[in-house]
Amino acid sequence: MNSDKTKYIFMSRDQTAGLRQNIKAESNSCERVEEYKYLRTTLTNQNSIQDVIKSRLKSGNTCYHPVQKLFSSRLISKNLKIKIHRTIELPAVLYGYETWSLTLREEHRLRVLENRVLRRIFGPKRDEVREV
Repeated sequence: MNSDKTKYIFMSRDQTAGLRQNIKAESNSCERVEEYKYLRTTLTNQNSIQDVIKSRLKSGNTCYHPVQKLFSSRLISKNLKIKIHRTIELPAVLYGYETWSLTLREEHRLRVLENRVLRRIFGPKRDEVREV
């Protein structure tokens, strides 16, 4: 074990939980850290994910803007637009989501982004005019 590279994080929503201590195994010592970067996601000891979600949504918006005119084009099929969305934007937003523990608020924010893209792809809802 390389004690210079090995670190650990104690996650808890309780701010007073645990003291800042190093773990010792034989002659090696592991440092306790307050935050740790894993899969381009910063894990904190408070297990707060709001900043990560915010940066992921920002990445999704960055991927969305160059292709937004494609999504409203009538020359491209809806199936192709959905494939573009799934291969370009969704991976940027959902990268590292395995480590997230979402609240309803964060789930809502992710759904808002998804719905905005789908509205652009499928266009505005039109009421059908029926003749009697």
